[in-house]
Amino acid sequence: MKYVIIGGVAGGATAAARLRRVDEMADILLLEKGPYISYANCGLPYYIGGVIAEREKLLVQTPESFGKRFRIDVRVQNEVIAIRPQNKTITIRNAEGKEYDESYDKLLLSPGANPVKPPLEGIDSEGIFTLRNVEDTDHIKAYISDKQVKRAVVVGAGFIGLEMAENLHHAGVHVSVVEMGNQVMAPIDFSMAAPIHQHLLQKGVSLYLEEGVTHFKRTDNGITVFLKSGKTILADMVLLSIGVRPATALAQQAGLKLGEMGSIWVDEHLETSEKDIYAVGDAIEYPHPLTGKPWLNYLANPANRQGRIVADNMVFGNTVSYEGAIGTSIAKVFDMTVASTGLAAKRLKQWGMEYQSSVTHSASHAGYYPDALPLTLKLTFHPKTGKLYGAQCIGYEGVDKRIDQIAGLIKRGGTVYDLMETEHTYAPPFSSAKDPIAIGGYAASNIISGAMPVISWRELVEEKDKVMLIDTRTPEEFSFGTIPGAVNIPLDEIRGHLAEIPTDKPVVLFCAVGLRGYLSLRILMGRGYRNVRNLIGGYKTYSTATAPLPSPSVPAGGGSSSASSVASADDGAPAAASTSKKEPLKINACGLQCPGPIMQVKKAMDSIAAGERVEIVATDAGFARDASAWCDTTGNKLIEKHDEKGRYTVVIEKGAPACASVSNTPVAGGRGKTLILFSDDLDKALATFVLANGAAATGQKVTIFFTFWGLNVLKKVQKPSVQKDFFGKMFGMMLPSSSLKLKLSQMNMFGMGSRMMRFLMKRKGVDSLESLRSQALAQGVEFIACQMSMDMMGIQHEELLDEVTIGGVATYMERADKANVNLFI
Repeated sequence: MKYVIIGGVAGGATAAARLRRVDEMADILLLEKGPYISYANCGLPYYIGGVIAEREKLLVQTPESFGKRFRIDVRVQNEVIAIRPQNKTITIRNAEGKEYDESYDKLLLSPGANPVKPPLEGIDSEGIFTLRNVEDTDHIKAYISDKQVKRAVVVGAGFIGLEMAENLHHAGVHVSVVEMGNQVMAPIDFSMAAPIHQHLLQKGVSLYLEEGVTHFKRTDNGITVFLKSGKTILADMVLLSIGVRPATALAQQAGLKLGEMGSIWVDEHLETSEKDIYAVGDAIEYPHPLTGKPWLNYLANPANRQGRIVADNMVFGNTVSYEGAIGTSIAKVFDMTVASTGLAAKRLKQWGMEYQSSVTHSASHAGYYPDALPLTLKLTFHPKTGKLYGAQCIGYEGVDKRIDQIAGLIKRGGTVYDLMETEHTYAPPFSSAKDPIAIGGYAASNIISGAMPVISWRELVEEKDKVMLIDTRTPEEFSFGTIPGAVNIPLDEIRGHLAEIPTDKPVVLFCAVGLRGYLSLRILMGRGYRNVRNLIGGYKTYSTATAPLPSPSVPAGGGSSSASSVASADDGAPAAASTSKKEPLKINACGLQCPGPIMQVKKAMDSIAAGERVEIVATDAGFARDASAWCDTTGNKLIEKHDEKGRYTVVIEKGAPACASVSNTPVAGGRGKTLILFSDDLDKALATFVLANGAAATGQKVTIFFTFWGLNVLKKVQKPSVQKDFFGKMFGMMLPSSSLKLKLSQMNMFGMGSRMMRFLMKRKGVDSLESLRSQALAQGVEFIACQMSMDMMGIQHEELLDEVTIGGVATYMERADKANVNLFI
């Protein structure tokens, strides 16, 4: 029996070795058009970056060693140019250009895929590369060394593109990544890609999202990359990582059937439409096990598995069926690891499949053991049966083993309940008693059972003006930042503030990662609340997914050259000199989840004097990201922050007590102003806004709390139609319909007094109440409407100005604690 294999990498080499193991006497011919076989494609970027120092380590086998060990006729630099199925022959062109024919009994195609290279002007210029094989690697490595490359542009932010960005960075090159989509790593969901965006920026990578390249121009200064927005980037080299296309030309020439996606069609035995011709690897399409739809899978693991299966079928006669691949992949992006398996939420949505998702934040191992690092897990599953559809995980350690376990369950039709039942090894250095995938299973089961109604970050963006938002974290966490419009009612205090939480309006609860939001939700549901939901993934997921990306930085030596280009936000300035000679107080908050690091910082700041510093090392990325905002609100000074391998170091200097000088930045600790407007008298409302505008003009934080009759000052003139009960309708008839109907507290004279007041104000050039109100909003004055008063008087949020947030006593007291003036009007 004579077996001929076209393609000597991954699937082809695996099949050849397996053929020899099961048939010692067969003739096996392995043809490869390039000079190498069985090399480590996935290791190529790491050799370019110097992580893999020796080139030879990429070559798993040489043609000579492979041929000798397995008694295979290996011919490199021999390209098959034609297949004739009718007489089972092929035509080959060797390195010298000579053509010759060979026969076969059974033929295997493993041609792989070719990199996409669109027909753009200047794309063939010197210094523009694709990376697919060892030859490409050698050219790139030599070019970087010979040309002393300092600036590079990577076009395409897939797995290979980001691995190349990292390794070029390791080689001392400033990297700009250009991606047409709104995120990196298209197979995963946006919310899981968002932390990678932040990490790339922290590492100094310039990120251009939703940008396409229009053309290139080579000059004496390098290569200018022109983007669709009009921006340009100057580079010394460009790497194209736009994607690949299956190499199907040979199959088409032979008349083999192509599938719906344009790749080689194969049956469950990996045999093509032509008997005795098989195909494996990047060039084939095969039904996805979860959907039954044809799809492409450019991964080494399935290609190697296919190679083993197809060898058995070629020898023993189609006895083994291929189960298909669900797409399990992993990548290292600087210090972070990102992995995924199965179907992401956006793919399920695209295919119209009913699904639900959960996001949980855990630690890589027990939090009390040193160096526990954060790990985020997203699951997608059927909302009724719990059948697992997919999983995505990002973190610094332990990502691989979680995704590997889940992938095995998905391939066997597993459910979220299997995650709960999975038995893990446990010791503090390796995991927790409740492993992250078990926690993910528990959260998913709570969603399915209805024990935890949820809302996603994307849904909340669309609905947040229609719901009451309650931040259940501590006041210290709240001061670090929150979702706009949220009211702070800590979990441990929520039972004492039930009067402030409406029963007839949607309520969304959230905390740092979701646990305290869930506990708060159970309290409310246990007390009769029905329209309550918990935010999936908590503030950590929401804040990361909604964080705006800064404009890309300009690399030293000339980078982006457009009108909208700006310098990096981190100018690399040295840390300011401390007024104290004492060493910073060092705090290790690694492994602590929110609010752990915040509480540690607050405790430390209380123990030191003004001018002294605290150095905190934490593994909570949210803490490091929000430290600057926290310093702004507390009057302390952020001196320095940096990260390394998932550990964030922040240095904060304690500020001096607030002084009497006027600053454009509000300073906490007694420099704010709060006003309670209890009245709807026109004159008292005017006084309130005059005082508020005056205080806001000095740069101080001003909050007005509108309660009872004061709510009438906030009513819209044109209000939407809303449903009200009998008492709400009665109040609506008796109360002023808007600020235009307010009366004077004295000498109103059946409305004549108020009309006279407005006339005189206009005549004397005094701004109207409505104008003063608009000015206050423009200056950032916070308007908070009392929830309890609204409920009592039958006033709904839709009737009030759009800028108004809803709050209760706890919200007002938190603002009042930070103010040195509190007025009741």
